Amino acid sequence: IFTKHPKEVGESYLQHFGKALKFSCLLFSLSLKALMHAILPFCYETAVSERVKTLSEGMQKRRESAIDKN
Repeated sequence: IFTKHPKEVGESYLQHFGKALKFSCLLFSLSLKALMHAILPFCYETAVSERVKTLSEGMQKRRESAIDKN
């Protein structure tokens, strides 16, 4: 149960844990920027949306790469 998904994306449990934890920290920091933007609209005007778009594109490429390996 703990290794099924990591194996599907070509990673060990610990590799997947590390990448998912890094992703979680990044999303948390983006969440704080979005909160700051809500309070002070002139701060981080496009930073969060641009980074989310970049993250989405990177995850899509990673997913496609994992599919190609299988």
